[in-house]
Amino acid sequence: MSPLAKLCALPVRAYRATFSPWVGFNCRYDPTCSAYALEALEKHGGIKGSWLSARRIARCHPWGGMGVDDVPD
Repeated sequence: MSPLAKLCALPVRAYRATFSPWVGFNCRYDPTCSAYALEALEKHGGIKGSWLSARRIARCHPWGGMGVDDVPD
């Protein structure tokens, strides 16, 4: 993972350590948004990985889709 991607992954890891256990496991997608974000940052680096993560989070709403949504290659 690039240094920028590691920096961008810090808030995701903090969310997973603090808020995620309290929110529960009600994600509409598989993998969860935080797992998707970490995988996108690892595969695509800080800039494109952050963009893909933001797009995924924007799709996660009551009228959005659901199901399997893997990180593109």
